[in-house]
Amino acid sequence: MNAPPAVLQVSCVQLHWAKDIEENVSRHRDYLARARSEGSDIVLFPEASLTGYDFDYIRATPEKAVVQALDEIARCAADLSLYAIVGSLQRRSAQRFLNLAHVISPRGKVVYEYAKVQLAGRLERKYCRPGDKVALFKVKGCLCTLIICRDGRHPELYRLPAMAGARVIFHPASGSERIEGVAWKQIAGRATHPAGPTTHVFHCVANTVGQSRDGSMTSPGGSFIKDPTGLSLAEAGACHEEMITARLSLERATGRFALSSLMHPRFLRPFWKQMIAAVRARAKDPSPL
Repeated sequence: MNAPPAVLQVSCVQLHWAKDIEENVSRHRDYLARARSEGSDIVLFPEASLTGYDFDYIRATPEKAVVQALDEIARCAADLSLYAIVGSLQRRSAQRFLNLAHVISPRGKVVYEYAKVQLAGRLERKYCRPGDKVALFKVKGCLCTLIICRDGRHPELYRLPAMAGARVIFHPASGSERIEGVAWKQIAGRATHPAGPTTHVFHCVANTVGQSRDGSMTSPGGSFIKDPTGLSLAEAGACHEEMITARLSLERATGRFALSSLMHPRFLRPFWKQMIAAVRARAKDPSPL
């Protein structure tokens, strides 16, 4: 078994959320090549990065095109010998979509999939089915977890993995809504909050930017890579596509705030242990449902 690396170099890519799948594939290839040239081990892309988060568009897109796009990015990851986490909306059951994050290995294989658990917005709730597992997977021997956008408001989805040993949270997002809502969240401080202060693990977010095809909605960017203290190692702006990169010194991520919950209050200890065991068992299930 490979020992975890001392340092994991992570790149987070901030992409437009309402582009055609062909352009998305091209942008993925460009950023993967750039990340490889900078020495990154893994590249995180936003929620639904391959298909976009526009349900009118994706409902009219042949499923074959989505599968081909994922295959093309997997081949690119293999050519460049690095990990990638990409997103798609795919029909997997009873004509409902799953909002998926795919972990691609340096060999070009999809080695892990996670489906968004906490659905957001009227259209996503109408067209998607929620996932039914909590994510645990390894990158170069380092145990990691995944949450997708709204999942971040539900701390059990990342605190339980932190209790189980995960030391990096990968968090693809697409925070698209009416511009007034985006502005209110920014002013009120209700944008994505770092998980480090409640877990003491690294938190890597890749969000989207840009407006919808009809110009009625926007996405606020603000991708970040946070130290376990909650302090920023890298941050992206609010309006442009860009890539941020940071080197994670993994010994800094102790998970100590999450692990403290295993100690006190004492009467909850057996229940935490039961949940952690269930998370570990369920995480091995190849199905995201």
